[in-house]
Amino acid sequence: MGAQTSKPPGPPSVGLVGFSFLVKNGIAGWLQPLDTGAVMLSDARRKDFKMAMERVPMTVEGHIKLEAELHRLKAEERPRIIQQIAEARALGDLSENAEYHAAKEAQGLNEARVAELEDKLGRADVIDTSTLSGTTVKFGATVTLADEDSGDKVKYRIVGEGEANVKDGKISIGSPIARALIGKSKGESAEVTTPKGARSYEVLKIEWK
Repeated sequence: MGAQTSKPPGPPSVGLVGFSFLVKNGIAGWLQPLDTGAVMLSDARRKDFKMAMERVPMTVEGHIKLEAELHRLKAEERPRIIQQIAEARALGDLSENAEYHAAKEAQGLNEARVAELEDKLGRADVIDTSTLSGTTVKFGATVTLADEDSGDKVKYRIVGEGEANVKDGKISIGSPIARALIGKSKGESAEVTTPKGARSYEVLKIEWK
């Protein structure tokens, strides 16, 4: 028998479920039909497809907060820093101009944050948690827990990555405790691995606000 020649790997294929997502999000036009009934991403759209799939879950409040911060950085901070740079430049020799270098550093930090916020907002999957319901823990749920060792009670709301604030009782969907709680129902236990060791929590209540 002759040696079989292997075909080079082609672009990633997308199943029917993935195709439904693409159609819903207006991305189906990026795809090339295959004889098999599957669809295939063109090389030029692989990166765009990946970004579209990497949505950022976010509450309505979190989205408003990030939009406000972005507006402030662009409308207030950016012009202020540009003015500082101009004033520092007018002082003369830039090589030993501390004010100029400080302003340039501030400009870099500001623009980096602007880019980060624009990326998050551009990929945001904004969820109105007040419309959610269910008997299991998922994004947006406010969960009351009891530490099974000490009996201490805590309440957390599961929010997006950029919204977490433990002092306000908000934990990120990507945090260890949130990941352990996802899918749990009232009365079930969740074991969380922390730097201080494993902790077990019982789910006492699941609310939607």
